[in-house]
Amino acid sequence: MPLENRGTFHPEDVTLLLNDITGLLEPKSTEEREKLIQSGVHYSEMLPLEYRPSERYLAEYSRALDSFAGETADAVVGAAEKIYARKGGEVVLVSLARAGTPIGILIKRYLRRRYGVNAPHYTISMVRGRGIDKAAMRYILDSRRIADVQFIDGWTGKGAILRELSAALVEFTGGHDDRKLLAVLADPANITDMCGTHEDIPIASSFLNATVCGLMSRTVVRLGIGEDEFHGVAFFEELRADDKTYEFIERIESRMGSYAVDTSGYNEARQIAEKFGVADINFVKPGIGEATRVLLRRMPDMILIAEDAEPRYISHIIQLAEEKHVPVIRYPLRQYKACGIIKALTISDL
Repeated sequence: MPLENRGTFHPEDVTLLLNDITGLLEPKSTEEREKLIQSGVHYSEMLPLEYRPSERYLAEYSRALDSFAGETADAVVGAAEKIYARKGGEVVLVSLARAGTPIGILIKRYLRRRYGVNAPHYTISMVRGRGIDKAAMRYILDSRRIADVQFIDGWTGKGAILRELSAALVEFTGGHDDRKLLAVLADPANITDMCGTHEDIPIASSFLNATVCGLMSRTVVRLGIGEDEFHGVAFFEELRADDKTYEFIERIESRMGSYAVDTSGYNEARQIAEKFGVADINFVKPGIGEATRVLLRRMPDMILIAEDAEPRYISHIIQLAEEKHVPVIRYPLRQYKACGIIKALTISDL
């Protein structure tokens, strides 16, 4: 069963598929953990002592939150739009605990506000060297399709988590595209297409641990865990006064208002279809290459050209349209420089 909320994440924002182990493990110092790790104990079997940031370090966090809220919001929008374009309204968001959880909440809130989609959002454990929480995956897939699942994390490093995730999911997916498996805000490793940016931007939530992740510890996987048991997590109630989880979420969300524009190519094509009364979305062919192919191979009804398109981009399209007597319309395209619309033939034309 999902974990009853002991931390500070709101139940309407995320369902925690984790087992509460608060008080069952004594947190260990960095020195103790390092000795145990180097003697062969897996890091996921231990809880680290939570770092209590100094006032000066918290000032650095606040500075980053102020300085990079806009870029972070932009990355949320970019990642969310890619998710929606690929998965649509049936998407199921699955965040990797713990860094992925506040990011998943922001993406969920954006999709609800922008598209009216109240996407289910779960947080599960994925541990390097131990794999994904299979009990949590089975719980999700009891009622959801794997094709609708989009995994979410905060950022990429060397790509170890993606490789682990890819290997662990083979038994659930049977095969998948690694570059679309994991959505993140920042992908400096350039390993996923589902990112807000490939730039190495400072995401303020990466500056803190439990106090920006619902007071949740990193996940724990102890040897002997049952097949039907979720991975474990502890909560640091003693840090409640220092919790900044929703300060981060709400600050970034407040900056998404100025970024809430539809940057999805699919949705622009859908809007064009509605504008020009095209019943079949497949008759809308956006992009220079597609518009050119429509003129070369199909029966075009019209060609749309972006209002700001420079001649060097679209002169060949204009030439072809003139030769074939196809109307060319200047249109406020956002994502594309040109778009071809195929003529829908009537019965008398056939």
